Amino acid sequence: MATYAVILPAAGKSSRFRDQHYKKPFALLDNRAVWLHSAEKFLNRDDVKQVIIVISPEDQEHFQMKFGANVAILGLDVVAGGSTRSASVANALAHVKPDLDYIAIHDAARPCLIDEWISKIFKAAEDSGAAIFAVPVTGTLKRVDSEKTIQETVSREQLWEAQTPQVFRRQLLLDAYAQQGNFEATDDAQLVERIGHKVTVVPGSSINFKITTKEDLRLAAQALKALPKPKLSGPTHPFADDNLWR
Repeated sequence: MATYAVILPAAGKSSRFRDQHYKKPFALLDNRAVWLHSAEKFLNRDDVKQVIIVISPEDQEHFQMKFGANVAILGLDVVAGGSTRSASVANALAHVKPDLDYIAIHDAARPCLIDEWISKIFKAAEDSGAAIFAVPVTGTLKRVDSEKTIQETVSREQLWEAQTPQVFRRQLLLDAYAQQGNFEATDDAQLVERIGHKVTVVPGSSINFKITTKEDLRLAAQALKALPKPKLSGPTHPFADDNLWR
């Protein structure tokens, strides 16, 4: 059985979420923090041997106070983020256990995930070395200038919107980050593409969306009700007592 480390980036500024009390990964969703919903999807799997959450240095004191018990019980690793998403992931890569085969990166603010989808993307990564979820672009795309005037309509043919998890053979991802230089990628697959390795696209789901606004939080609450519940192992399972996670 292949083994996995999972990195959950949660060090962004959440500027579009517009909440003075919470950044989006720490906001409550169905009585638990958003990031805990994302984490639990991987913690229930036998092939996942390490889960790392990446937190902004400015959030670490609050995070430890609010979620320190969760982290200790679940055996999570907490890593300080960097100034960009790729810098945050790079910091986490330095803490990945060296004996694990694959690394998955999943947005902490993307909680509407099910085990079947994880198994599918893991299998694709094992087959090709690199795989991501994505969905085809369905809307009409407009290129707009600084004055909000349409410059052109862009063809959506062969365009897909990337999602997470994005999963890579461990050494492949380490090599991609080692060759990053000053290039700033918008996702991890872009760095793997730059070193010449093909990345498999696995059709994802519109339900697997990233929470960006408070409206997204309400949509996620409805989506979670429709998705299959994570398999629990009994009353001693760390997620059996919801009161622990509030």
